[in-house]
Amino acid sequence: MQDIDIVSLVGFTLIVVTFIAGFIDAIAGGGGMLTIPAFLFAGIPPHIALGTNKLSSSFGSFTATVTYYRQGLFQLRVWRWHVLATAAGACFGTWLVDQISIDWLYKILPAVILSVALFSLAQRFWVNESNTQKPIPKKMASIHGFIIGAYDGVAGPGTGSFWTLSLRFFYGLPLLNAIGATKLMNFTSNFVSLLTFLWLGYVDILLGLTLGISLMTGSYLGAHTTMKLPTHMISIFFNIFVIGISIRLAMIHWF
Repeated sequence: MQDIDIVSLVGFTLIVVTFIAGFIDAIAGGGGMLTIPAFLFAGIPPHIALGTNKLSSSFGSFTATVTYYRQGLFQLRVWRWHVLATAAGACFGTWLVDQISIDWLYKILPAVILSVALFSLAQRFWVNESNTQKPIPKKMASIHGFIIGAYDGVAGPGTGSFWTLSLRFFYGLPLLNAIGATKLMNFTSNFVSLLTFLWLGYVDILLGLTLGISLMTGSYLGAHTTMKLPTHMISIFFNIFVIGISIRLAMIHWF
């Protein structure tokens, strides 16, 4: 009876965590920083945790993508080369994670994300925002999409933050438009990575589907909340969350 209670408590905790992760990820990205540690804490092996996280995350990123698309925050034709390159990168990265240890990534991740957060705070002084969504050169889109897609396939935490920040810096997108395009890329890499993990046999399908519903609900509420918040509030929340991610990672992997 006690074992059943513990299993129920762990299951309930995972459902709550994935809901919160979906809500936060829809607004600022980085939901994987909550779900992956929760999976590991529950005793799920690392590769299964990564694969199952891709299944549940696909629900959330799809929901957020549809919501932002309906709001007109991104146009599919503008990002088609990014999507293709991100898919290729995610497939490669997921295959690579089966070949190498990812411990070294988690060692450098705190410094990388903290640098990204500081970059985000400073970029307002040189980023010229434009609401127009112009076609992006194929070469630029291919390199950009493949690199971040590969990272998402290998590890994943902070991918949404990297996308949002780089889209604002390279293309001068307003924050809401950058977040919208980010969700399209997140869904692309999540889904392709999921297919690769399924092929490798690293997905707990029942657990992923169950938690995916919870994450999808949180993502739906988070996306609609974003549309009602002032842009400067979203920016502040985004930067605070990114800095929080870097501090949390440093505490886990450095100390």
